Amino acid sequence: MSLSTGLYQDRASPLHRLPAGVKVLVLVIAGTVVFLINDWQLLLAILVVVAGLYGVARFSPRILWAQIKPLIWLLVVFFAVQLWLNDWQAGLVVVTRLASVVLFAGLVTLTTRVSLMLAALERAMMPLRPLGVNPEKVGLAFSLVLRFIPVIASVASEVREAQKARGLDRNMIALSVPLIIHTLKMADDVADAIEARSYDPD
Repeated sequence: MSLSTGLYQDRASPLHRLPAGVKVLVLVIAGTVVFLINDWQLLLAILVVVAGLYGVARFSPRILWAQIKPLIWLLVVFFAVQLWLNDWQAGLVVVTRLASVVLFAGLVTLTTRVSLMLAALERAMMPLRPLGVNPEKVGLAFSLVLRFIPVIASVASEVREAQKARGLDRNMIALSVPLIIHTLKMADDVADAIEARSYDPD
């Protein structure tokens, strides 16, 4: 799912044809590697490469922008905090690192059907079942995370617009508290719905 529509978008591209398991594995590895790199120039190069992959997948710049747009204000805040506490290089490290991960995750969800992604994840978790890991529960949790990323991004945008009308768009407490409350309420509603349907992952 993507931050823009929450839906897989079909294209005739090499990235679409890659197996879901391969893409999920690369996402995990790339996400880990990115957080181990502290050179802003290297991170910026990675960000450019990830952005270029959207072209390989035959997505327009508009779709790429839609993935990162909901996080722009958050990236600005992170950069400002690092600029205040450290320097602009530290700010670039944080911003490029987060943007790279978000864009790559968006690319994976845009080029992979969620059903295939979850099936690959559950297969990967099977060897851990003797250790008490339930692959079906992991798959459910992962699917809920994917489903609620665009929803939370949409709620964040609505909260920001509402607080902007009140002149509070620069107040982090005024922005974060309503978002947290909305998110917790949605989580509670989903939990009630799952329980009402007597869901049994076993």
